Amino acid sequence: MSSSAAAKEVTLPPLGHAISGAGSSALALLLIYPLDTIKTRQQVETRSSKDSDDGDDDDDNKGQKDSAANTLRRIVRSEGVGGLYAGLATNLANQVVNGFVYFYAYSMVRRFALRTVSKNGRSLSTGVELAVGALAGVFNQLLTLPVGVVATRQQTAAADERQGWVSTVRDIVADEGVRGLWAGFRPAMLLCSNPAITYGVFEKAKAAVLRRSGGGRAQMTAGEAFWVGALAKTLATVVTYPYIMAKVRLQWRPSRQEMERRGGAAVYTSAADVLRKVLQSEGIAGWFRGMQTQIVKAVITQALMLMIKESFTRQVARAFALSRKRTGA
Repeated sequence: MSSSAAAKEVTLPPLGHAISGAGSSALALLLIYPLDTIKTRQQVETRSSKDSDDGDDDDDNKGQKDSAANTLRRIVRSEGVGGLYAGLATNLANQVVNGFVYFYAYSMVRRFALRTVSKNGRSLSTGVELAVGALAGVFNQLLTLPVGVVATRQQTAAADERQGWVSTVRDIVADEGVRGLWAGFRPAMLLCSNPAITYGVFEKAKAAVLRRSGGGRAQMTAGEAFWVGALAKTLATVVTYPYIMAKVRLQWRPSRQEMERRGGAAVYTSAADVLRKVLQSEGIAGWFRGMQTQIVKAVITQALMLMIKESFTRQVARAFALSRKRTGA
């Protein structure tokens, strides 16, 4: 890679980072979408719902009901392969919007921090990196949470209750008011620490990798980005998982069958309410239901996204450079 190309990548404007982030986020989700559906279903499943669904299982399967394989089997058995792609369009739109807004905000805030906090061109401290990620995450959630709520409702709805985007929004507003579109807002704010941890660790690990290369490179290779992204996302997911589960349950709408079985116990009012009810019915293990699948999905998605973004960034930088050359900017 030439030094001029590296310079273009380093000076890519926030809009360029937002475009590459949105595109890479959507492509990464598309590649692993069935796994995303499985982890989301696991996060909202309860013992009672699984016992009802699996009433004909043999004893050998009784201890395996929480596994991704059994969740996959239940979905395909009751909804067909199409059930694995429930809410795909909305989730992709959610991923594009999230990726664009987050990376735009992250790039803007980080650029400002580098100009005002960093001294003598040195890199940002870990604390500042975490603060940058958290601020970008807060801004992102304020704008994009309603799309995520609709996506979760579509992805977890029973096949006979699943509706289109407009009907889902209409039902949420009719039943819960406009505030229902921001269901899970408080845990979502707390979960802004997740991307903060992820990108803070990623930037620090990236700097270490590039220093060790000794070649003055501005970008990691795709393989390096994959493994650094995997490490960063695993750490962030383990630390924040109970609130990830709580946010999904707050955005979920129980099916008619679930309401008949559990009544008010199936309705949650806050993250604390989710954690309390899950603890009472399933113990501490319930707080981490589906965490294995979440980690696998999160690591693969994040690592793929960061790996793809490294390549997208180079292409977007070339496009911006070409645009500037044509306009004489």
